[in-house]
Amino acid sequence: MILTAHQPCYLPWLGLFDKISSCDVFCYFDIVQYQRKDFNNRNRILNNEKVVWLSVPIEDSNRFNKTIRDVRIVGDFWKKKHLKSIELSYKKAKYFDEYFNDVSDILEKDHKFLVDLNYELLIFFLGTIDINVKIVKASEFNFSGKKSELVLDMCEKLKANKFIFGSQGKDYAEVDSFKEKNISIEFQDYKHPEYKQLSNKFFPNLSILDLIFNEGPRSKEIILNNI
Repeated sequence: MILTAHQPCYLPWLGLFDKISSCDVFCYFDIVQYQRKDFNNRNRILNNEKVVWLSVPIEDSNRFNKTIRDVRIVGDFWKKKHLKSIELSYKKAKYFDEYFNDVSDILEKDHKFLVDLNYELLIFFLGTIDINVKIVKASEFNFSGKKSELVLDMCEKLKANKFIFGSQGKDYAEVDSFKEKNISIEFQDYKHPEYKQLSNKFFPNLSILDLIFNEGPRSKEIILNNI
């Protein structure tokens, strides 16, 4: 069984979906510590050939010492702003009308915790681009250890014989320990594809919103670089 995992992200980029498509089981890693200046609660869209950040406000109190599953969203004033920014950015995109209402419905829900919002968005995007894998949440298990040890423990408890790391996994993966357990590993090396955007030049590494609004049903083959 091929396993991969990733922490919850807001409106994720294409590389996450490429990694998920390569596995049999995806672990929604909701037990990690909240990351400073990461993509836990923010991501980027394209507005009039300018990159715009959308950030979900979260509680300040001790957030960098909390696991991400315990981080609460603050208020709902941001929802209207995000939806308006998305609409202004993509209302002229070919497939905007096909997906915007669904995205709007999710964002307007009363999610108390960031992980719940991100999870529902992830499930929606996976369904939209037709990627079907089993999903489990790390918080439902008792994984132990740190960094490489934690990943290895997850592989053993979920009975995986292969794990796909992100590209940064090379910085901490203890390769020999996986070999000892007969678990093969792979490091993702995602080659970002180009696709049609509402722009005269291409901007990579944006939220998947940019792709689905512009390319619709072709999104999966584009993510997998099968253009």
